[in-house]
Amino acid sequence: MLVAGVDDAGRGCVIGPLVIAGVLMKEENIPKLVRLGVKDSKRLSPRKRETLAVEIKRVTLKHSVIKLSPKEIDKVVQSGRKLHKLNRLEAQTMAKIVELLEPDIAFVDASDVLEERFKQHISELLPFKVKIVSEHEADRKYPIVSAASIIAKVERDKEIAELKEKYGDFGCGYPTDPKTISFLHQSLEDFGAYPDCVRKSWRPAKRAKAEKDSHQTRLI
Repeated sequence: MLVAGVDDAGRGCVIGPLVIAGVLMKEENIPKLVRLGVKDSKRLSPRKRETLAVEIKRVTLKHSVIKLSPKEIDKVVQSGRKLHKLNRLEAQTMAKIVELLEPDIAFVDASDVLEERFKQHISELLPFKVKIVSEHEADRKYPIVSAASIIAKVERDKEIAELKEKYGDFGCGYPTDPKTISFLHQSLEDFGAYPDCVRKSWRPAKRAKAEKDSHQTRLI
């Protein structure tokens, strides 16, 4: 039986892409991932993730990565309910990954609060029948999903490193990082607009823009 794992990295960030990755293995080979020390990417150091990513690609049959740019994300989520739109976008992208990998069964880390609904959104987009196991924290429960999470995180880290070379140090790109919020304000101060790496539809970006607009209005 062919088994796939699918996970994302960068869902909640305000800077950088959302990366979704999938890996494919024969079911009997999954213990190889455990022996390698594969686990949820958030519990591994960046260096360990990079080392494991190479090994994962070596022992898996196929892997696939899709990167969604801030512009693509903004286009989808700027109208309507953001969380609902983002969940559907992730389901559509995970369906593309599953279609490329062609597994018999796919384990996915559910982005929707309703696991079954997320499963249904993926299943209805597939041109062939695949058993979908959609669960929260699947990256902690299933090594095949942990492997996908590592690939996704390594690919996102590469993207972030390239963006920092271009724009300077903006921290981790998540709203909880003061460096990231400072970068948003400084971008507006210096250029009057955000660079393409920023998700303009995200609340922190909107808030910073509103604060600047309000300040300018007061000065007039």
